[in-house]
Amino acid sequence: MRVNVLQHTPNEGPGSIKTWADQNHHEFYVYHPETFGHLPSIDETDLLIILGSPMSPNDDLTWIKQERELIKQMLDRHKPMFGACFGAQQIVKTLGYQVLDAPHKEVGWAPVYLKSKKIPDIPSKLSALHWHQQMFEIPKEAELLFVSDLVENQGFLLGDNIVGLQFHFEPEIDNVREIAINDQDYPAEDNDLHQTYQDIIAHGVPEENKSVMFKILDFITNKH
Repeated sequence: MRVNVLQHTPNEGPGSIKTWADQNHHEFYVYHPETFGHLPSIDETDLLIILGSPMSPNDDLTWIKQERELIKQMLDRHKPMFGACFGAQQIVKTLGYQVLDAPHKEVGWAPVYLKSKKIPDIPSKLSALHWHQQMFEIPKEAELLFVSDLVENQGFLLGDNIVGLQFHFEPEIDNVREIAINDQDYPAEDNDLHQTYQDIIAHGVPEENKSVMFKILDFITNKH
């Protein structure tokens, strides 16, 4: 399987998604469309991973629209996709739904609660890394997967091959450090989780987050 990753900012990489791909002996390619302007073709993409971004899908930028063209092709061919934060929003936008300002800005660690048991063996409550102030509408054809205390629309499952999360399960501890130190002003500005970048690093990454990330990827690639 060829796993193609769309990475939009230097400090938000694939984290444990790469570990999963390596363990399963998949080919792994990382694209930087904002920087270099290149995207994979649909024929060379078996699994598409769309990572976070400081941009919004509502921004009028060529590369953002080109990504959605690829996402539409993935949808039409029923190929698996995983979107984190901006990535999940891009999937929703491609489906014709809105990306809106969230009622609360969530930056830091906060619990998320499982709302669907379609993906086996996921705990009912997990601590996830949040780094956003927008949210997606839940598509009518999708199922609500996770909620949080401050923002209800935290995750969706579309069919058996697409998952979008408003938060992040993929970062490992080095990734959290990289995100936090390079975007350290963002948590300090009107953050409803009231955490500093130092707090976010000190929290560490729950061990179960990697295993849940693996279970999601196994599910959407039909290994369940």
